[in-house]
Amino acid sequence: MRLTKAISITLPEPMLKSAKARAKKENRTMSELVREALRRYEATQWLAEMQLYGQERAAAVGVATEENVDRVVHEARKERRKIASKSQVHNRRAS
Repeated sequence: MRLTKAISITLPEPMLKSAKARAKKENRTMSELVREALRRYEATQWLAEMQLYGQERAAAVGVATEENVDRVVHEARKERRKIASKSQVHNRRAS
């Protein structure tokens, strides 16, 4: 059973000529070239989505600048230490 599917695409002549030259220069098939281009496109889109997510989350917690990032990280670490300290005290009492 074949793991790939053949598709048909249309390209402007200059783009096709450039792609063929690139494939030949790199000793690749046109399929390999297109697969690589799609992998890179998907990676770029994923990164853009993650950046947007990060911006939205930052705005939701009031982080607008690098200084705000430092402040929020410091506050979160302080809170985590406080919780860990309480847990250690509770565990000592239970022993």
